[in-house]
Amino acid sequence: MFPIFAALHQLTAAETYMRRCLQLAALGQGSVAPNPMVGAVLVHEGGIIGEGYHQQFGGPHAEVHCLQSVAPALTDLIPHSHLHVSLEPCAHFGKTPPCADLIIRTGIRQVTIGCSDPFAQVAGLGIRKLTDAGIEVLTSTLEPEALALNRRFFTFHQKHRPYIILKWAQTANGIIGSATAERLHITGATTNRLVHRWRSEEAAILVGTHTAAVDDPSLTTRYWPGKTPLRLVLDLNLRLPHTLHVFDRAVPTIILNSVKNAEEDNLRYVALAAGEDLVSSLMSTFHNLHIQSVLVEGGAHLLQTFIDRNAWDEARVITNTMLTVAGGVEAPRFQKETPHETRRVGGDLIQTFINPFS
Repeated sequence: MFPIFAALHQLTAAETYMRRCLQLAALGQGSVAPNPMVGAVLVHEGGIIGEGYHQQFGGPHAEVHCLQSVAPALTDLIPHSHLHVSLEPCAHFGKTPPCADLIIRTGIRQVTIGCSDPFAQVAGLGIRKLTDAGIEVLTSTLEPEALALNRRFFTFHQKHRPYIILKWAQTANGIIGSATAERLHITGATTNRLVHRWRSEEAAILVGTHTAAVDDPSLTTRYWPGKTPLRLVLDLNLRLPHTLHVFDRAVPTIILNSVKNAEEDNLRYVALAAGEDLVSSLMSTFHNLHIQSVLVEGGAHLLQTFIDRNAWDEARVITNTMLTVAGGVEAPRFQKETPHETRRVGGDLIQTFINPFS
């Protein structure tokens, strides 16, 4: 598991409150991108008097919700309290005013921060504003956990590409698809709901031409009450028929191709840059489109291409241990990676892999 979900160890008071910040921040997953997830806790003499998190992109930040949550009878305690926040407070005017300025105005004299913000308009400026105002700032409290929580945001801003998650389902004997045009149903109902939850947590979902044509997926979150990600369909030569679900205009969809740029309602055609290999072209295109994370759902050739190019950060492999089929499309293969986490959901085995070299 990622550090934020690791077993609790003996924590200092600052770490205990920061752990709560991270728990709150995670509640914004799938709702705040392209902003980072942030949680805040206000503590007075060992007791929490306010807490909040960034709930919606364009809405108030965690610090605002935290301060607004303080009961009217306790507002006089705010200047004498210690603010804990999982990410460096912003220092610029965006969709909301700078949180660093808000903190300064409250008279708070102590702030503990999980990690600094790599976004160019923040990048230490929030901390500098606070310290220049005479506020005592403690940084890097539970920093690994704070970095893991916003790994999509940090990857995008530091590596100039989206966070890439590979996902596929396979039979017990390593088959990802049937040898015919018939769709092979591998996962159970409970796992299907989990996959739709995963979709709701990412900015976009990508499939290749073969998967779109054979499986005719909707690529929605109909089994989970979360938002549907941007649909990305790789169709270099524009061969896919418009009778497929991905052309229904129900949600924003981009057709990645080598032919044209065009836009029609919720359907957009984006031509990939010429002269680059496929993965590099996809990465630069995703970055230009400000897509912070992509869930790659196949098929086997596209997934293997990302693996061979070492262009992935995380992989989630679902194995139906009770199902074997004779022949078919073999699942992608890693070189040496071992599972970071293994768990069971219903009759399915789910293994998570983390790329240490991405």
